[in-house]
Amino acid sequence: MRKRASVFLTTLLLGGLMLLTAGRPEAAAQYSDSAEPSSERSGPVAVPQSGPNRNVGETVVVPRDRPSRPAPRAQERAAERVNPDETFRFSTEVDIVEVSVVVQDRNGNFIPELQREHFRILEEGVPQTIQRIQRAEAPVTVAMVIEFSDLYWEFLWQTLQASYGFVGSLQPEDWVAVVVYDMKTDILQDFTRNKNAAFAALNRMRYPAFRETNLFDAVTETIDRMEDIEGKKAIVLISSGVDTFSKTRYNQALDAAKGSSTPVYAIGTGQAVRMWYDSRGYMSSSTNIGFLQADNQLRSFARLSGGRAYFPRFEGQFREIYADISAALRNEYQITYSPTNTAKDGKFRKIEVEIVGPDGKDLKIVDPKGKEIKYEVRYREGYYASRAVE
Repeated sequence: MRKRASVFLTTLLLGGLMLLTAGRPEAAAQYSDSAEPSSERSGPVAVPQSGPNRNVGETVVVPRDRPSRPAPRAQERAAERVNPDETFRFSTEVDIVEVSVVVQDRNGNFIPELQREHFRILEEGVPQTIQRIQRAEAPVTVAMVIEFSDLYWEFLWQTLQASYGFVGSLQPEDWVAVVVYDMKTDILQDFTRNKNAAFAALNRMRYPAFRETNLFDAVTETIDRMEDIEGKKAIVLISSGVDTFSKTRYNQALDAAKGSSTPVYAIGTGQAVRMWYDSRGYMSSSTNIGFLQADNQLRSFARLSGGRAYFPRFEGQFREIYADISAALRNEYQITYSPTNTAKDGKFRKIEVEIVGPDGKDLKIVDPKGKEIKYEVRYREGYYASRAVE
């Protein structure tokens, strides 16, 4: 039975890969690694205000700016002008905190037209004054982080299916980057608005080279790169949730997600395959527990960052997942406030967001028939305060 199951899954995976390649006959000619997409060769593309904006065209995954070192002679002249008795004072700008808030009912519908007075922000239990609240349609910037490992080859078909489907669901003005990981993180395609370029990167995912899955390293590295990007942004993590070889520890990855301004939307792969093996007694209890822990890791990354985790079992669920992620990013409320606690101690500060009525109690929302609507409020759990300059 094990041999028959292995042959069945191998045939299914190879058939799926052939179907993806056959379904895109232009791939060999249009998606070569060396050729640039035709739309990008026609001239420079204007960078939208809400998209990647680092004054480097379409590329935003770049090293952080480093101050240039002065020439040795300039250093000597500067040292001569220093007065040892003079006292220097450093001033910094007031910290600003931005929180993305999603308000949905139980059916996944978004609650529109909420105003500033409907939101209450608490930081460590202390009410904060909202400076600005915005809700407007704008392009989104998405980094797709994809597990591409030989550890669970049975999951690869669903991984490719989720990856191609999500790129296809993006709007023309959206930005997307393709990042894959096994024992290291590799950027196959930097941020671009050209879907053909993104599909070309996905077409390179054919033969996984390693059995390692460095999930924690990939998540923390991508979160760090996304911090300097402005506008509506997200990480779409397509993964089994298993980590085997990361240098980054789990608690460090959780801290990165908890303090990030980038929500993580995780799509857990391999659910149907796991059910197939488990129902036939092919999965040991220890392996099953390991997968449950992997699911919990994906949920934690999503919850702490203000995103959501999905665990599709059937092909038809993917379209709903893409729609939900897109709608969440395009219908979120962006709230800005200046924290009352101005201490630069580098500590984590917990945030709470409440939807309230004129009486200060939870806002009651009803449908056209007068029936009360149950809703949920989704946001990141907090942020890390800056540290004082020493």
